Amino acid sequence: MADPTPVIDDLRAESEELDRLVARLTPEQWTLATPAPGWSVAHQIAHLAWTDRAALAAVTDADAFRARAEKALGRIDSFVDEGAEESVGLPPAELLAHWRSGRDALDLALRAAEPGARFPWFGPPMAVASMATARLMETWAHSLDVADALGVTRAPTDRLAHIVRLGVRTRDFAYAVHGLTPPAGEFRIRLTAPSGAVWGHGPDDAPQRVTGPALDFCLLVTQRAHRDDLDLTAVGPDADRWLDIAQAFAGPPGRGREPKAEPKAEPKAAEKAAGPAAGSGR
Repeated sequence: MADPTPVIDDLRAESEELDRLVARLTPEQWTLATPAPGWSVAHQIAHLAWTDRAALAAVTDADAFRARAEKALGRIDSFVDEGAEESVGLPPAELLAHWRSGRDALDLALRAAEPGARFPWFGPPMAVASMATARLMETWAHSLDVADALGVTRAPTDRLAHIVRLGVRTRDFAYAVHGLTPPAGEFRIRLTAPSGAVWGHGPDDAPQRVTGPALDFCLLVTQRAHRDDLDLTAVGPDADRWLDIAQAFAGPPGRGREPKAEPKAEPKAAEKAAGPAAGSGR
């Protein structure tokens, strides 16, 4: 059984990097609009605080989490916004303290949990490493929205390896939430890390393939950029369709981001398969 400590450590590092980005913001900067419609910088941090505390409940009190999840899933189209609204009105210093205390408690709970334990979640149950990976993925994705609002660029790190793995593992989930039957065979995923390393997943001889920068793949599966703005190549109709619907987050298909660039003249795969529009999580 893999030791979950490295991904928990990377989750802490990812959170601390975002913390440094917002710790000295003025009250006016907390109100800046982010790419998520209707969400300010404060909404982004309030959402992370709410989800960290939901994860803490899942790890430490499964019954309390299930009660929370039952209410949330009864309001599938609004519970994400409602969760953010719970603390978005706090003064910035209080909101920041609220987020810090929740993520610190989650960090301790994940480290104390049995490595083989599984916890309930809004999607399939999560193991310790999976829960930490999901929190890292969401923290990274929302930090991009905050950085965009502030007009800064975050340098990618090889912590993206965790998000890549999650994106690959959630392939079939993405098909399912669109009402589609997942392909039977694995895809070959070959991505270049920020460090220059090459990360591979799936059989070397798989006919369906995806290649490109790991950063672009992570932007795709977290739906922080439109596919047309990313340098990802799909070979095969199944791989091509997946790039239109991929999502690494639980819940229904999101709305996606609008393309910034003009559509490319050439298709991204030899056979372009019609598929549902991409969605986007907040």
